[in-house]
Amino acid sequence: MKRIEAWAYLSRTIEGPNRHLQRLLADGREPEAIAQGIARREVWIGHLLAQTQSRYAENRSKEDLAAINAIGGRLVTPDDAEWPREVLDQAFGFAASGYSEHARAQAEDAVAPHALWVKGAHLKELCQQAVAMVGTRAMTQYGKEVIARFAPEFAMHRWTVISGGALGVDTEAHRQALIHGGATIAVAACGLDRHYPARNRELFQHIAKNGALVSEYAPGMAPHRHRFLTRNRLVAALSQGTVVVEAAWRSGALNTLKWAQSLGKVTMAVPGPVHNVASLGCHEKIRQGDAQLVCSGQEVRALLECVGTVDVEGQYELDFAADPIQGLSRNELRVFDALSMEPEDAHSIAGEAGLSAGLTLHLLVTLEQRNVVQRVGAKWIRGTAAGG
Repeated sequence: MKRIEAWAYLSRTIEGPNRHLQRLLADGREPEAIAQGIARREVWIGHLLAQTQSRYAENRSKEDLAAINAIGGRLVTPDDAEWPREVLDQAFGFAASGYSEHARAQAEDAVAPHALWVKGAHLKELCQQAVAMVGTRAMTQYGKEVIARFAPEFAMHRWTVISGGALGVDTEAHRQALIHGGATIAVAACGLDRHYPARNRELFQHIAKNGALVSEYAPGMAPHRHRFLTRNRLVAALSQGTVVVEAAWRSGALNTLKWAQSLGKVTMAVPGPVHNVASLGCHEKIRQGDAQLVCSGQEVRALLECVGTVDVEGQYELDFAADPIQGLSRNELRVFDALSMEPEDAHSIAGEAGLSAGLTLHLLVTLEQRNVVQRVGAKWIRGTAAGG
């Protein structure tokens, strides 16, 4: 059996993730030897004997490789330069370190994939700067508007958007990334020769041209429910952080957020209208401190990029600059408030403001330079910049 065929055999025979297979690989066992040990039912493969009982006899490695090649895809393994080793090692290394406070980090499936079926661009490059966006299938108009608000920022700064290809928030996250010229990854819960949901067939074709389709499952494998939960772990692992846009109390999107927590990733949630049950899960995660509140793509980038790279407050100051009156100091505001609709002399203004005549005159001159007040002969009136 060729090496790539051995990886393909292991991918189908041992449905990932699998802690026992990862241990054998870490101990230096070659994939060809493990595949042969499984096929020959050799004792040294340990727990894999029982775990492969129902599939070991059917070797479809050549057929699977031909099937993925037929749709323009490939099997990516730890042997390849394309393997996203750094991001996967960080995620599952954190889970194995014991530093995580979340029980999921110790679960049997808290290990890296042993192979990935890919169609599209170079996976490692796409994952170097990536953010996951997930949420409810029953997306509201508010959720759609939120994604449209975040997407341009991610595309402009070359952040790959990762999601699960499902209807609702996932679909809109992929779609908006493509609209704004960004890259996106859809992680499937089935073989890449299947299109699930069928409604997104055309979207998946666009994703493969401007990002990548990724799956742990060999061609032909169906989208069973347990595979969606496993898929969620991979969505979280391949990104630097996860944003939940809309999630109800028991939304499956919260499963991805829990995986992100367990894998040492940044967890974020977008608040929604208080009366909208579609955001109840987001609000609860924010309230419990399990997710940081984010309201823009800039805020997401500020949490994911190096400290000081993104100046969110500075940008907000530019975007939402104070009007001339909001920018006045306390004494300047006292002088401004003392002005009436008719021109008045500085002495009268000082009396109304409760300030000395000298200070009042100084402040009036300063405000005149900013067009907040105007001089009318020897008197003063509110200026054009103040709406006067």
